[in-house]
Amino acid sequence: MAGKVLILMGSKADAEVMGEAARVLSGFGIPYTLTVASAHRSPARTRKIVSQAEGEGVSVIIAGAGAAAHLAGAVAAETLLPVIGVPLAGSPLFGFDSLLSTVQMPAGIPVATMAIGKTGAQNAAYLAAQILALSSPDLREKIRERRRLMAEEVAASAEEVR
Repeated sequence: MAGKVLILMGSKADAEVMGEAARVLSGFGIPYTLTVASAHRSPARTRKIVSQAEGEGVSVIIAGAGAAAHLAGAVAAETLLPVIGVPLAGSPLFGFDSLLSTVQMPAGIPVATMAIGKTGAQNAAYLAAQILALSSPDLREKIRERRRLMAEEVAASAEEVR
């Protein structure tokens, strides 16, 4: 396998949504670690986890947080590993605030930003898999197969609605 993925979330309340990323990674056989690390409530813990990630074989980091959602940006500032941000709908603004704070990073500290919520968490895992597949032909084939199955599902749906 090409590496593993670190999934960070701002609080345990985010586990249901961020678990979607874990589910996708598991489906591809990609090892991952899922944990809570808050950019604001536990900055030293977050910094420590991120600083140790590369040495532990992590190749991509997925970070999901709601409200101010600075987790992905704080993580990206501490590592050269690719960081994928997942904005979460944890505030009265339904995730729009999270989306803006995740996507508006300064030049030189990029965060790939996904959609708000479960679809974003799933796509973060798919993107992480594609990044890892750059150095893993076996994983690349698994992704191709998943895409083929998705196309078959669409064709089957088309037949059902005829």
